[in-house]
Amino acid sequence: MEKIIIEGKSRLKGEVTISGAKNAAVAILPATILINGVCTIENIPDISDIKAYCKILETIGVKINKISKNTLEIDTTKINSIEAPLDLTSKFRASYYLAGALLGRCHHAIIGMPGGCKLGARPMDQHIKAFEALGADVEIEKGKIEVEARKLKGTSIYLDIVSVGATINAMLASVLAEGTTTIENAAKEPHIVDLANFLNKMGANIMGAGTDRIRIQGVKALKKEGTYSVVPDQIEAGTFMLAAVATRGDITIKNCITKHLESITAKIIEMGANVEDIGGDTIRVTANSRPTKVNIKTLPYPGFPTDLQPQMGVVMSIAKGTSVINESIWDSRFQYTEELNRMGAKIMAQGKVAIFEGVDKLVGAPVSATDLRAGAALIIAGIVAEGKTEVLNVEHIDRGYENIEEKFKKLGAKITRVKE
Repeated sequence: MEKIIIEGKSRLKGEVTISGAKNAAVAILPATILINGVCTIENIPDISDIKAYCKILETIGVKINKISKNTLEIDTTKINSIEAPLDLTSKFRASYYLAGALLGRCHHAIIGMPGGCKLGARPMDQHIKAFEALGADVEIEKGKIEVEARKLKGTSIYLDIVSVGATINAMLASVLAEGTTTIENAAKEPHIVDLANFLNKMGANIMGAGTDRIRIQGVKALKKEGTYSVVPDQIEAGTFMLAAVATRGDITIKNCITKHLESITAKIIEMGANVEDIGGDTIRVTANSRPTKVNIKTLPYPGFPTDLQPQMGVVMSIAKGTSVINESIWDSRFQYTEELNRMGAKIMAQGKVAIFEGVDKLVGAPVSATDLRAGAALIIAGIVAEGKTEVLNVEHIDRGYENIEEKFKKLGAKITRVKE
């Protein structure tokens, strides 16, 4: 077991380079199954979810050559199994993309039910609806989901709710299907666009990614080789933007796409901090005073992302006045507020609403990361707080952030990782 120890009251200042997007990488890795060839994926984040995905892919016959820390060569020419084991898929949610990818290539997939952060109910009904619309039979029993089709045929799929996972699985399953598939009420997140860009580069015919209507003209086969670089991580960039506001810091954030950050930028400016677009792929966030109150409601992209809600909660906990978060995506995203209250915050959370009464300061305490983004939020809280903070359950954080303590350390945080 490891934990992160932070000596607080640091003002963060300097430059940080954002890694490749976790949410894009965990969709592109299974998408390589559709290629039936060898491709090179660059700017892959070096995180535990990626390592787990690689293990799963290797169990079904994929050969993976690690060219560098952030570049993988993936050979999918010899898929020898259509079953992904439960002991590996249960570690993270995005493992369910294997269902769409294997269905698309092999017309058959057996996947152990996925795991991930405990954020509330995460049903797969929209995924199943998409698979069945394409002509597949779906069975769920004994902790596994099995999808099988003699033939996949393009169709119109209307998603009853905006679902990133169902949108991606529908895309993966329909790329090699016969005819045209239209996904209505599709999710618009940057990683969906990145997946479409990757598949199109490999010979797919996908139009409309980034809008609520995606059209996929099925092709007989994709290219046998190619190279692609994963988009920068929107959520990691937003995490460091909010860290600058919380610590009254001055952080220059490199390798980011500013358009992906517009919703968080607007709220940071509303709280009294400054966001400067330096040009290219770089922004600078500066804050010289205590943030002011703000209200947010999490929404699908391009709204305020739920994955930045806990980090924003830390800023609200020390802001002037009373702030409110309405969480519209997950049922159980406020577990971190109990940990912040142990550090002196005054937060009342009930259901999908949390009220933050800003306090003058936080005080270091032992806290536990309840999920991936909550863990990042608690690190920011520890940097802000007086005294020492110990963050436990850091394996959650490692699922989505590459070298997070090293990046914070270079910005001036007094942070170390130790083994218990």
